[in-house]
Amino acid sequence: MSEPPNGKLRYRLLTGPDDQAFCRRVSEAIAEGYRLHGSPAATFDGEHVVLAQAVVWPEG
Repeated sequence: MSEPPNGKLRYRLLTGPDDQAFCRRVSEAIAEGYRLHGSPAATFDGEHVVLAQAVVWPEG
């Protein structure tokens, strides 16, 4: 069973404003080998849309 790179956790919840930097972080996690877990969540903090996306390291 391989482990996530650089001591990262098997489960990560990526959060941030709905911008290019957030999309880049999710894309980088996928490129490292993480898989999306569930649908993204979005909320509005009164000023900005804030997103969350869970990613998991695959078993085996």
